[in-house]
Amino acid sequence: MTTILRLGHRRGRDDRISTHVGLVARQFGAGKIIYAGEKDENMMESLEDVVKRWGGNFSVEYNKSFRKTIREFDGTTIHLTMYGIPFQEKMEELKEVKDKEDLLIVVGSQKVPKEIYDMVDHNIAVGSQPHSEVAALGVFMYELDGGKIPQDFKNAEIEVVPQEKGKKTLEK
Repeated sequence: MTTILRLGHRRGRDDRISTHVGLVARQFGAGKIIYAGEKDENMMESLEDVVKRWGGNFSVEYNKSFRKTIREFDGTTIHLTMYGIPFQEKMEELKEVKDKEDLLIVVGSQKVPKEIYDMVDHNIAVGSQPHSEVAALGVFMYELDGGKIPQDFKNAEIEVVPQEKGKKTLEK
């Protein structure tokens, strides 16, 4: 299973971006997101509501201590940072690791504590210029799964009916 750790969430300031990190994580096949920083029940409930209505096996958790989350994680830890090794250089290795063990993908918000770089197994860069953690997570997870995007979300109450124009959904 792939778990996302979102560092440094700040209520009222990071709600939208943190929600989008969770939405991207869910869409691209992660099984869980853990938020560290300030506890934000409203933001977490918003994501849980998406899972309830749109389906999937995705959970939302809070752990104030990112350190404890990383230290206690049983698997490989990957920090997405613009200062890391380009993901293209490590992708084949990481795909093999993913097939054998769980992954914890760490994404930041405010300035990432320096110690993170030493705590994780891999520091990986999607780009070496300032960019969005949402975009980095999406690109990385897309490549990690070989360009596949999960489409089947079990237990959905709502389903999109693809069409050329307009919007159509089915209520189940």
